[in-house]
Amino acid sequence: MPTRILLEGRPGVGKSTVVRRLAALLLNRRAVGFTTEEIRQGGTRTGFALETVDSGLRAVLAHVDLPGPPRVGRYGVDLGVMERLALPPLRSADPARGELVLIDELGRMELACTAFQDVVRFLFTSEIDIVATVHVKSDPFTDALKRRADIELVQVSRANRDALPEDLAARFDSP
Repeated sequence: MPTRILLEGRPGVGKSTVVRRLAALLLNRRAVGFTTEEIRQGGTRTGFALETVDSGLRAVLAHVDLPGPPRVGRYGVDLGVMERLALPPLRSADPARGELVLIDELGRMELACTAFQDVVRFLFTSEIDIVATVHVKSDPFTDALKRRADIELVQVSRANRDALPEDLAARFDSP
């Protein structure tokens, strides 16, 4: 049975850092998927970039200067970035190759892409191992995942965020 882990935590607690460090620690396993990172200008958050785990391709997913639609808070979201960068590696993920899917994150900006929702639903019913980040805040899509019996919900905190990447790598990277 595949391992399906949701890393849950408040904004800024280190969920994305855990996923990036996990990807870097894997020696015997290929990770596919994406991470997100804040874009800051002069100390102010102005948007979010998306970067693929396996190829390092990077683009602006959301920004205050993007018109949208959709808009999430003050950010316009470029759904084309989800289609061009995030979805291809997720769609081609193959448990037969021993790949680990990393998704950072299952958030409002990413979930604005209905094709992404469809791919995530498929992945969570497939035989592939998954680690994904989610907010503590309630959302119908992520709440449904959190309620599933086959999901391990791990709380990320300042107390455990530094040890989590190595703990997870030890679970997923056995030769």
